[in-house]
Amino acid sequence: MKKLVAILFASMMIVGVAHAHSGGTNSSGCHAGSKPYHCH
Repeated sequence: MKKLVAILFASMMIVGVAHAHSGGTNSSGCHAGSKPYHCH
């Protein structure tokens, strides 16, 4: 059971890193120069 939990946790961490991105935000917290334009 501990091994299954460890595998699930590791896979969630990998997905989180894959969706993370860098980039500056404007005063509204949005990425003004990226496409698609989005806010956090």
